[in-house]
Amino acid sequence: MHRPLPATLLLALALTGGAVRPALAQEGIKLQPPASPAVSERIKDVPAIEAAGVAGLKPGTILFTDHRDDPAKPENGLVPYLDWGKLRPGERAALAPHPGYVEPDYVQTLNGVAKRRHETLKVYVAQGRFVVAKAPESIDLAAYATLGFVAKMDPVIKHKALNPADATPNKDPAAAFAKRPDRPWCEVGTTCIESRYDLEGKLPLGVKLANRLEDGASKKIAEFVSFQSELRTLPPAEIAALGNLTKLDTPVTGGLEQTIFWVNQILRFGKFLAVFQPMPGDPAKTVVTTYVALAIKGDVLDRKQEYARVPVLKNLLPAQVLMGNSSFNTGTSISAGLPTYARNRMIAFADALAKN
Repeated sequence: MHRPLPATLLLALALTGGAVRPALAQEGIKLQPPASPAVSERIKDVPAIEAAGVAGLKPGTILFTDHRDDPAKPENGLVPYLDWGKLRPGERAALAPHPGYVEPDYVQTLNGVAKRRHETLKVYVAQGRFVVAKAPESIDLAAYATLGFVAKMDPVIKHKALNPADATPNKDPAAAFAKRPDRPWCEVGTTCIESRYDLEGKLPLGVKLANRLEDGASKKIAEFVSFQSELRTLPPAEIAALGNLTKLDTPVTGGLEQTIFWVNQILRFGKFLAVFQPMPGDPAKTVVTTYVALAIKGDVLDRKQEYARVPVLKNLLPAQVLMGNSSFNTGTSISAGLPTYARNRMIAFADALAKN
């Protein structure tokens, strides 16, 4: 009897619109579409932002790295969560949902049978650095820790206020693995947000097709990504250690953080972090170091053997879609792939700081 295609494979089919460039993919050649002129002129790719220095960095230019130095590997730029802690422990400490975060264990019920599962994660991390022609004390971070500001960062993602009591890990026993051990998500002094991103281009049509092919499956692929997050300015007790992360020899004056703690599919968590410091030798300017971290569920990436059953996907891995290497990556947001999304988020944030 024909076995239904797994949801992760069908999601990859949907995300590619059923088309790839097989000859290039078969040779392991990086397929990421070129950045738009507006993005490429603003972004300067470097092996490491710490080593690039800031002395000659002009306002408007963003140093950027996402550690993708081996284009022959489809998962280039993704690192297992456990390895992340070994390779860059300071980064993981700052960008995980909370300091004690571990890969989740949870109970999954299939055909009435409950089984405990351990979920492995792979993490995409992008780092950016830019200069603002303003002194740190003149930047009001609280003005950026608002729902209205987040809505301007990526207009195709829709946001609304979320009652902290309705945050899924705070109320659902099945989501206990996503709770903070030290406090509830969205405590007083933070902004609690519910967000929704509708897939763009041909992707919704692909999802409809995938769900029809997998008729009868208990869990359908959604045509959108929904997530819950907490936005806050960091208190003085937490910003002091961030100087070790940025490796910039001036005191940290502030930090802004948005933590995605609940996602409906594909991802498990995410974080946007911005660290503010005086520019070395010029305290009238501010150096802003930004980070985007997104953790992908391991089973989304580990279905490689299933591709042989679908010829059009034979030379495509889900990682190629997520990393922006499919010919059907679309737009400038999440559908464009994580690297494009990260770049555009950093550009939007830099522009907002420069204008306000």
